[in-house]
Amino acid sequence: MTAKEKVVVILGPTATGKTACGILLAQKLQGEIISGDSMLVFRGMDIATAKPTLQERALAVHHLIDVRNPEEKYSAFDFKREATALIQEIHGRGHLPIIVGGTGLYLKALLENYHFSTSEEQTKRRQDLAEYADRYGNEALHQKLEKLDEETAKRLKINDRRRIIRAIEAWEDGDPVSQEKDSESPFDAVVFGLTMERALLYDRINRRVDLMVEEGLFDEARFFYDQGIPLDSQSMKSIGYRQCVQYFRGEWDKKTAVAKIKQATRNFAKRQITWYKKMPYIHWLMLDASPYYPAIADKMLKVLRERQFIEK
Repeated sequence: MTAKEKVVVILGPTATGKTACGILLAQKLQGEIISGDSMLVFRGMDIATAKPTLQERALAVHHLIDVRNPEEKYSAFDFKREATALIQEIHGRGHLPIIVGGTGLYLKALLENYHFSTSEEQTKRRQDLAEYADRYGNEALHQKLEKLDEETAKRLKINDRRRIIRAIEAWEDGDPVSQEKDSESPFDAVVFGLTMERALLYDRINRRVDLMVEEGLFDEARFFYDQGIPLDSQSMKSIGYRQCVQYFRGEWDKKTAVAKIKQATRNFAKRQITWYKKMPYIHWLMLDASPYYPAIADKMLKVLRERQFIEK
């Protein structure tokens, strides 16, 4: 039996410091980082997505950052295919793949070996609907179905996301869509989750948004808005851009837009935490108000040694 390829994963809600931990671990373990964030793939969209800076990327090799233009799409199907190939390449160089990111669906698809048995286009559409629910909530997804097929919407519970997505697909093309099936993971993975008390996390999120604004978030959003990137494109749905656009249109003043960005980001973090509950294999690390990331990385190393994942 062929040994499974080893992979370390660092996930967690936004603003918990995954980038810092990933870089430290990569430096200690001859690792290469694979981004597991659905928004970091888009070129030029740096501030709103909290993309690792060029200085940070110089500290460790990074992959799957700046690999799509803003008007293009990127799905769990794409991520699974490209990350799987990268894992093999990284091992071929004698290095350790370290996946860093917060997009639960992408990570789950890779680690639990989702089989995308539909066509690529159908898979992308399903991914779009899942991301819509992640960002706006299950109730918004249910309302989308209600507008298309009121009778079916009445039969389905608001939190039955999978069936709601199937119903939307069935309404749009009339064809039964086969369900992806999970099988044994092809990887020997240790999955770390960074978390903290909700009040502390929300405070970090608020401060991060303030920093983004100082760094030029509105200018960045204005650039892509003026470029005519479709507002319904995946990239322009990023938290931050949507609210900036409403400011540009005169719907909100700037102070309101910033408050809305903070609120949307807090809600997104809450949904991320809910998603991770579907991944019981996560080894959680609780952070305090001022995390010292070298110590967090050392805790990760201790766990990896205890599990005989790396040599002592």
